[in-house]
Amino acid sequence: MDHPVITASVLVAGLLLSALSLWRGWRPSLGRALAVGIALRLFLLITAAADSWQPLDFANGFKAAGQAVLAHQDPVVATHGSWHFLPMIPYLYGLGLRAGLPWEIAGRLVTVAADIALIPLVGKLAGGRNAPAARFAYACNPIALMVSVIHGQIEPVALAFLVAAYVLARGGRGGWAGAMFGFALSTGSWPVILLPPLLALLPDWRERLRGIVMTGVVPVFFLVTMPLVLKVSWSDLLNVARYLGGVRPVVGEWGWTAWMTGGNWALAPTAAGVGQVVLYATLLAVMWLWRRADRVDMTSAVLLAFMIVTPRMGAQYLLWFVPFLIARPTRFSRPALALAALWAGLGYIYLTHFDDVGWWQNHQWWSRSSVAVIALLILAMPWSRRRPAETTDPATVEPRPFPSHVPQL
Repeated sequence: MDHPVITASVLVAGLLLSALSLWRGWRPSLGRALAVGIALRLFLLITAAADSWQPLDFANGFKAAGQAVLAHQDPVVATHGSWHFLPMIPYLYGLGLRAGLPWEIAGRLVTVAADIALIPLVGKLAGGRNAPAARFAYACNPIALMVSVIHGQIEPVALAFLVAAYVLARGGRGGWAGAMFGFALSTGSWPVILLPPLLALLPDWRERLRGIVMTGVVPVFFLVTMPLVLKVSWSDLLNVARYLGGVRPVVGEWGWTAWMTGGNWALAPTAAGVGQVVLYATLLAVMWLWRRADRVDMTSAVLLAFMIVTPRMGAQYLLWFVPFLIARPTRFSRPALALAALWAGLGYIYLTHFDDVGWWQNHQWWSRSSVAVIALLILAMPWSRRRPAETTDPATVEPRPFPSHVPQL
């Protein structure tokens, strides 16, 4: 990266502000939280767009998907499966490119806008007196800044719809919650693992049925309308459907598979297959153990468990649990978030400073060092909140009360 010291300084400042807001119980207004969050993202957007280094998937796969839409081609087929989701996000990429914006800006506007929308949504998810501290903590969170701005990954878009779905479900609005969840699934396939906690938030089976129906309606809408927007025949949709949600069995980026491969990437179908079975079994076990817990706590537990046992990983996955863990922090959530941000920052900023040979050499120790992050993620799970009676424990649920001697921001 061209300006690693400046970028790192901004991220460290965000980390300190985020940690202090949760620790000291700061309660800035929504306007001030948005102002700080927008300022941080715009500054990093300018530096990231001007940088000579651009993430490989962002510069190649995502850009190709946007260009395919401009040419009225299906982004899945045009990128040979590099883009393996529905075309909702490429439609937005295409709008930015058609407006004449350089890709380094156009490709990031979507994720930056979604990440800004998450600031008030995380406050809504936290609720009550914790809302101001939670939304300010997310506004400054370095993982959110790196994933949405530096990487330009689609996770913030999926999370914005997902958190909105949780907020609506908590209010008993099954149809709207299902629609938001459907938009999250139209962004990426991973939110599907959170459908059970979302449905459990709804008050009765009628609302759950509405939620399920609307969850399916939105992705189906994007799928069946593709021939109306793109040069895709109805028969081509079958080929497109085979790619959707698919992933290559690449391992070696994180956790146990990084130690298995010596810290290098590897195509390992057997390890990836066995790992997927272990992963799904773990998620089912976690949902059972937290079946009586607050649904946000259950979601944090599910997503943290995913990170702990997953056989394949990208640094952008670390954003998945951030809104939920900030909304309902645990005893070890702050050090876990800090160490996860440090690990991701080394990948996004330090490793990208090297040439190809240097990157691969440093990747070996970096990927294997993820076990230290995993250890803290285990501790950060809401272990003491598996039952409703324990969710009111002030030592683990609530941030420290707002001290009278600290001025409000």
